[in-house]
Amino acid sequence: MSKIKTAFFCQSCGTQYAKWQGQCNACKAWNTIVEEIVQKEEKTSWRSSSAETKKTPRPLKIKEIDSAQEVRMNTLDGELNRVLGGGIIPGSLILLGGEPGIGKSTLLLQISLKLPYRTLYVSGEESQKQIKMRAERITDKADNCYVLTETKTQNIFKQIEEIEPEIVIIDSIQTLHTEYIEASPGSISQIRETTAELIKFAKETNIPVILIGHITKDGTIAGPKILEHMVDTVLQFEGDRNHVYRILRSLKNRFGSTAELGIYEMLGSGLREVSNPSEILISHQDSGLSGTAIASTLEGSRPLMIEIQALVSTAVYGTPQRSTTGYNAKRLNMILAVLEKRAGFRLAAKDVFLNITGGINVDDPAIDLAVVAAILSSNEDIPIEQGVCFAGEVGLSGEIRPVNRIDHRIQEAEKLGFSTIFVSKYNKISHKSAMIQVKLVSKIEDIASELFG
Repeated sequence: MSKIKTAFFCQSCGTQYAKWQGQCNACKAWNTIVEEIVQKEEKTSWRSSSAETKKTPRPLKIKEIDSAQEVRMNTLDGELNRVLGGGIIPGSLILLGGEPGIGKSTLLLQISLKLPYRTLYVSGEESQKQIKMRAERITDKADNCYVLTETKTQNIFKQIEEIEPEIVIIDSIQTLHTEYIEASPGSISQIRETTAELIKFAKETNIPVILIGHITKDGTIAGPKILEHMVDTVLQFEGDRNHVYRILRSLKNRFGSTAELGIYEMLGSGLREVSNPSEILISHQDSGLSGTAIASTLEGSRPLMIEIQALVSTAVYGTPQRSTTGYNAKRLNMILAVLEKRAGFRLAAKDVFLNITGGINVDDPAIDLAVVAAILSSNEDIPIEQGVCFAGEVGLSGEIRPVNRIDHRIQEAEKLGFSTIFVSKYNKISHKSAMIQVKLVSKIEDIASELFG
């Protein structure tokens, strides 16, 4: 038996210390350093000792490395494929985080049930009967999915050698523990060590591993920050549990873009892919209402039409309020200052509330023009005509600046039946169509005169 020693770890950032102290020097958090037992023992591979026959890798010249394009594994889920960049890369490690009850386990179980590959679903939180009850609600056809309830990594690897799956799903990484570390599951050292074992397994066998990760009350993934550095892809599953729509976005992706977005609808039978999110992000009103404008935005390669709602009213309590939902509050203050200074609209003594419908957050500057139109519409109490949308950035001098990929925005607006789109006159537009009218504007005053006379 080797000598056992203790070490102190910060539960917030994972920094190791030789002795206890009140404040972490790295993240400046107080009372987060706890003592953990570290067993100094010669570690074996994820394989059994009898199977330890792998040769030591040797360095290769860069021209000797096989540069053939890696074939991605199709998940048969269009939204997940889009966010991952086209599918799962063999040998990659994917981390999925999200709030409790948001649908992380449902999403991965649903994917594992319809995958055309042999899949091992490892659960440390639910029994096999509970998973079976959920699977019956999703589908009655699941020939390639194996379910294992286990938390010890060594036992999991034994089952992997017997079943030989093509994809492994772990629910969740905070429940796993390894016999090489004498610490409780979910601790900093256990999360780091079990993740390292899974990474070594994935890289040696070329089998992708998908992990579910818990999050803290601050919204970050529980465990050391190094966990996000170790994995290849970090996905965030977000949304309001009181609403049916869920958003899957990529925070880190070594094999694709981090700007892509996937949208699901939570139903009793599982999660439904939303192929046309513009329909759910735009409310259909029979009569025109003031303070509403439609903006054309981009999330990665996907154009979206979103609805901007604004309410401008006289400040009752003296100090004007500025409140936003889904939009940057500092940018709203900038736009209001531009309207006050450059266009002469008296908004300094009025409350302004702004909301982006659908519960999504948008940081695309191309929606500035729609924000201006919604604010002016509410201020004048004049509704914007049906079939009008906007795509333009507002500068500090009141000019309407061009935005990227304007042709894709115009085509999306045309496809959804919009008759008019306002864009900057400095945009170079190659898309010509008689179905939609493109109006070019250069200043905020042009928008005000076009919409309200």
